[in-house]
Amino acid sequence: MTESTRLTTFVDTNIANFLTDRDPILTSIAAELAPFGEFSRNLLSGGKRFRAQFCYWGWRSVLGDDIRSTEQATGYGSGPGEREFEALVELCTALEFFHAAALVHDDIIDNSDTRRGMPAAHRSFERLHSAQGFSGDRAGYGRASAILMGDLLLAWSDELVGKALQALEPAAALATRQEFNRMRVEVTLGQYLDILEEGAWPVVPESDLLPRAERVIVYKSAKYSVEAPLVLGAKLHGASVDQVAALQAFGLPLGIAFQLRDDLLGVFGDAARTGKPSGDDLREGKRTVLVALARQTLSASSRRLFDELLGDPDLSPAQISMLQATITDSGAADRVETLIARHTDDALAALTAAPLAEPAKIELASLARVITQRDA
Repeated sequence: MTESTRLTTFVDTNIANFLTDRDPILTSIAAELAPFGEFSRNLLSGGKRFRAQFCYWGWRSVLGDDIRSTEQATGYGSGPGEREFEALVELCTALEFFHAAALVHDDIIDNSDTRRGMPAAHRSFERLHSAQGFSGDRAGYGRASAILMGDLLLAWSDELVGKALQALEPAAALATRQEFNRMRVEVTLGQYLDILEEGAWPVVPESDLLPRAERVIVYKSAKYSVEAPLVLGAKLHGASVDQVAALQAFGLPLGIAFQLRDDLLGVFGDAARTGKPSGDDLREGKRTVLVALARQTLSASSRRLFDELLGDPDLSPAQISMLQATITDSGAADRVETLIARHTDDALAALTAAPLAEPAKIELASLARVITQRDA
């Protein structure tokens, strides 16, 4: 069993045990609260655990090169690192809960129907409203309930962080908590910047649209998807300033490449692979780097039609295909592929020179290729 597989197994087990322990707490308050546990379990049963993986390899990158001591520190011995590894698993689990909360809220904001091939949380609560024959606005009930579910997942993520920090020395605990807090602030405000661009683009100078779309990528996704998990794992072990800087130099461009791939999948992805309808970002009106690049090459009349259709939740399959063709013909998709390659190369170059453990650098390079070349 590889280290990555071992880590994923530990995190999956920890997620399952945590939710099982919370089920009686929910139902002790009211039996009607059981869906919060059920829907949370459904959401957290999926996913690729990328953030947990980056947190683990950030930790491993500052742990050292000796694989034997690492095995002791990953639950297979009684070495001094075993307690720290348990804290790491709690922190990785916390990142998965935080990500799940962000997905719940993001799906409400975007009015998405599905997530990971299943109904989005607000749609699950809508179905509950219908099945139970409740009165009132079904959609409003679904949104309100899912907002609270997202808040609950955030609370649980913080509970897991608190448990992790109990096992650390005070300095490492403080550094880890500060990094987690910074990540939460950045991704929340990055989400607002995403909402802002969907509404503000008509009054923004044309020359500013691309840099503003790039700003959204950095704060909504790149930092919390790659950079922050790496740094969190490293700070848990007391990483040096140089090691943290090296992980940031690797993590930020890789996180940008990761989100650029996500933007392509949001327009061209296969629904059977992504778990979301093809062209979903077009219906949601996402003002991504892909869209900004496409608009740069369109004629005035083509741009007006493009803008008129983008963000229409009732786009037909034919209109989706037309918008996809417009983006492809504009050369924007190819330009995004070039950007993905460039940012990935920048990340790998930073990793090569980084003062980090060689085994971890090899695994991080492999993980970089996985997240930037994926089709889901």
